[in-house]
Amino acid sequence: MNSIGAVIVTHNSEQEIGPCLGALQGLVSEVVVVDNASGDGTAEQVRQRPGVELIANPANLGFAAAVNQGVRALSSPLVLLLNPDTVVISGLHLLRDACLESGVGAVSGRLVNPSGSPQSGFTLRRFPTPAALAFEALGINRVWSSNPVNRRYRCLDVDLEQSGEAEQPAGAFLMFRKEAWAAVGGFDEDFWPVWFEDVDFLRRLRAAGFRVLYCPGAAARHQGAHSVSRMADDWRILCWYGNFLRYVQKHFSRGGRIAAGLAVVAGTLGRMVAAALAARKDTARAYGKVFVFACLWLVSRRYREAGLLSKVVRQYSSQTAGRDLVQAHGTK
Repeated sequence: MNSIGAVIVTHNSEQEIGPCLGALQGLVSEVVVVDNASGDGTAEQVRQRPGVELIANPANLGFAAAVNQGVRALSSPLVLLLNPDTVVISGLHLLRDACLESGVGAVSGRLVNPSGSPQSGFTLRRFPTPAALAFEALGINRVWSSNPVNRRYRCLDVDLEQSGEAEQPAGAFLMFRKEAWAAVGGFDEDFWPVWFEDVDFLRRLRAAGFRVLYCPGAAARHQGAHSVSRMADDWRILCWYGNFLRYVQKHFSRGGRIAAGLAVVAGTLGRMVAAALAARKDTARAYGKVFVFACLWLVSRRYREAGLLSKVVRQYSSQTAGRDLVQAHGTK
C-alpha cells in the first residue's frame, strides 16, 4: 500500500497542534512538523509526540519554504499538507486512491466548521481572475458577497457534496504526489510569509498537465485563520498585498495586471483615508506604503519585478524586528 506522509507548518500553534496530531494516528506512516519560530509551547508539544519529526526553524521562513522543507524530509510518495488547526475526521483512503489515479497531481477533501457546517467559499475556489482580484482589492466582495464574480470565484455555485475536477481547493487539507511537487519546483518561496502560495502551486500543477480533484468523502474539521488573526494590521496589509501583486505579475496578462493594479491603487487610497480619519496611524501608513508601491508598480518595470514587494516586506520585517509583527505561518 502506498504510504502517506503528513506535513504540518506551525507558528504559535500550541493550542491547535495536539488535536491535529492526535487525529492522524494510524492514518499516515510519517509526520513532519515544521515550526516557524513559535514563541509559545508549540515545539515542546510536538517533541512530546513519539514518531513525529520536528524541524524547528530559528526564524519565520514563511509557509512556502516550510512546506518545501517538510516535503523534502519525507520518504512517502504521497504528501498530506495539513494546517495545524485542521482535524481529520475521516479516513484518508479516498484521497490516496484518487491521488494515485493516472495524471492526478493533487486531491483535496471537504472542510467543515467546528459546528459541522460546510466551509463554503473556502473549501473550493476557482483560480482568481483579474475581475475577481479587482473586486477583492476594491472591497466589492466584502459589501456585496453574492455578486456574480465572487460567486464564481468562491465556487458558491458548486455542490460541495459532489466529487470532481477542481481548480483551487484549500491548502489546509490537500494531498499531492511528491513527484508532482518536484515536477513544478515545489512551492514558490517568494510568496512570503503567507498568502497565494498554494494558489500559485495548484495553478502551476494544472499548467504542467496534472489533474486536481475534489473528494468530499474525505473530511476534516477546520478552525481557520488561527495565526493570521493575530497579525498586526499593518503587517497583514503589507503581506497580503505583496503576495497579491506577485501572483498578478506571475499569472496575468498585461491587461489583467493593469486592471488588478488600478484596483489596488483605488482600494488602498480609500482604506488609507478611512484609517487616517479613524486615527489608526499604523494601518493608514501601511495602506499608504502599498498605495505608493502599486502606483510605481503600474508604471515602472523595475517595480513589477516578481517578488520585489516581497523583498520590501522582508526588509520592513527586519527593520521592525523589535515589534511582535511576524505572526503568520500560512493559515488562510
